[in-house]
Amino acid sequence: MIPAMRDGRQADTERRRQRVATAVKNAAKNGTPISVSAIARQAGVDRSFLYRHRDLLEIVHAAELEPAAQDAAGGSPVSRSSLQADLANAQARNTRLAARVQQLEKRLSQALGAQAWQESGLGAPADIDELQRRITRLEHQNVELTAQLEDTRSDLAAARAANRDLTRALNQRG
Repeated sequence: MIPAMRDGRQADTERRRQRVATAVKNAAKNGTPISVSAIARQAGVDRSFLYRHRDLLEIVHAAELEPAAQDAAGGSPVSRSSLQADLANAQARNTRLAARVQQLEKRLSQALGAQAWQESGLGAPADIDELQRRITRLEHQNVELTAQLEDTRSDLAAARAANRDLTRALNQRG
């Protein structure tokens, strides 16, 4: 590489490094939120510039962890340990909520599966006891109707026999 180009590139990198350092200082002084994206935007550099320069990235992350001078309401300063405790609590709550969501998804899946099984006609009906009682009643009714049918058939056979005998007797007289 040509020395003049190398020198120019180094000077550009140093200017950008200075803009990042200034942006971090201003953000900390003004109490504005500090993040890699916010600092890169304020300094007019790409986020990849910060990721390529680990020392700058460490400065940004350290500034993120530093408590603000005072909270917005004008109360007491926020300590790093209280922020870490809040973070730990939020992570634990997130874990609990994720487990609850997974549990609810499982229950919903089971309920929808049972409903689909029921609606498909493949599953046993929910009121199987009532259906069994109805089948028993219908079987008894069927037995009774069969007996009545047999009685009616025998009565009909007797009536036909009597009719034949009477018709024969009338035909023999005449």
